[in-house]
Amino acid sequence: MAVFLKQKVAINKIIMNSKHNNTHPNSGAGAHSDQHRKLNKNDAKTLGLSALGGALEFYDFVIFVYFANVVGSLFFPADMPEWLRQVQTYGIFAAGYLARPLGGIIMAHFGDIFGRKRMFMMSILLMALPTFAIGLMPTYASIGIAAPLLLLFFRVLQGAAIGGEAPGAWVFVTEHVSKRHVGLACGILSAGLVAGILIGSLVATGMHTAFTAEEISDYGWRLPFLLGGVFGFIAMYLRRWLHETPIFKEMQESRELAVELPIKTVLREHAPSVVVSMAVTWVLTAAVVVTILMTPSLLQKLIHLDPQVSLEANSIAIICLLFGSIICGALADRFGNGPIMIIFSIGLAISYWFFFSTMMHDTTHLFSLYGLVGFFAGLTGVVPAIAVKSFPAAIRFSGLSFSYNVAYAIFGGTTPMIVSLMLSEDPLSPTYYVAFVCGVGVLASLAVMRYHTRLDLIASPVR
Repeated sequence: MAVFLKQKVAINKIIMNSKHNNTHPNSGAGAHSDQHRKLNKNDAKTLGLSALGGALEFYDFVIFVYFANVVGSLFFPADMPEWLRQVQTYGIFAAGYLARPLGGIIMAHFGDIFGRKRMFMMSILLMALPTFAIGLMPTYASIGIAAPLLLLFFRVLQGAAIGGEAPGAWVFVTEHVSKRHVGLACGILSAGLVAGILIGSLVATGMHTAFTAEEISDYGWRLPFLLGGVFGFIAMYLRRWLHETPIFKEMQESRELAVELPIKTVLREHAPSVVVSMAVTWVLTAAVVVTILMTPSLLQKLIHLDPQVSLEANSIAIICLLFGSIICGALADRFGNGPIMIIFSIGLAISYWFFFSTMMHDTTHLFSLYGLVGFFAGLTGVVPAIAVKSFPAAIRFSGLSFSYNVAYAIFGGTTPMIVSLMLSEDPLSPTYYVAFVCGVGVLASLAVMRYHTRLDLIASPVR
């Protein structure tokens, strides 16, 4: 109760400060006309290039998980127990997530002070270089213990890059479009990021089709990482054509940029927004990490599903997730973020339980049921819209980046190990975990609906 009262007082204080200072560039008469502006050619160009760049960068980050078993066998001692090798491989995978907050906070700090576009370019370069390097790395058989240490270092660099990419992209596109299209913009960009996962799944499927297991272990595993490095450099070139956001330019011209460390302001004055943003991000991690990234491997392990079949089904789910993100974002613009988040959270919990429990004894409807799960995992389209609207423009990048990356580091990075441990007790434990986290999403959505007017006052309209 005391915590609730403190948060309420904090919200009221922020509202009064916002009304008194009236410093946000979207307040006033101009904001009303802009709110009803339709998407134009420049908006479409910004969304397209941002989504494409995000797709290529997310491919670089997730391709590791599709070849985790091969990488684990090559970068750790051959006489290491299989369970320990798997734990250490997933530990290196988790390191990428744990590095996200630091990279995200640093890039967000400079993004709030020097501009969104500069950090947008930096994040993709920081991703492309280590991805390409992993593809060229010598294995444990060649350089011993230095191999896993170098792999860990490169994964940390990738984590730092992705920590700035997703929040930076969401801020960048939503500050280019009108307020009435924030949900759609976030949905399209989230779909672009999901497309990166789809590219990774398709590449992995193609590799298992074109190469034997021995060929993949010998040299084939390197090709997806080398391809990812090339993707990154292409995306960086494409982003040269993007322009700084109008909101940042206006703040720069009117000298309304943060006057102190942005993260300090976030933690001191916007704790309720941080809590809500972290809660919905937790739901996003369950939707992506468990239902999309881990499920193919879980099905292979629990019911001995053929790897190629599981990856094909995974591709169908990701395609449905892609469309689900756009539809979810568009619906949020029409009916509000809170109600749509509730509907998709409940839909994800039910559909994943039905899918997973059915697969334990009957895989006849593998593709259709997994596709339904993917569609409801499209709640990823509304999560950034909730978070981006929760912080004022001057510290928006830092607020979103801190909330998103800390939550992803805590929940996303540890989820594979937690679910793996839970499996020893019950093969349906992944469904229990997803259902519990979706329950958190419902509670967070109710908070969004309860305080949506106040949060709109706290955070200036994004455009």
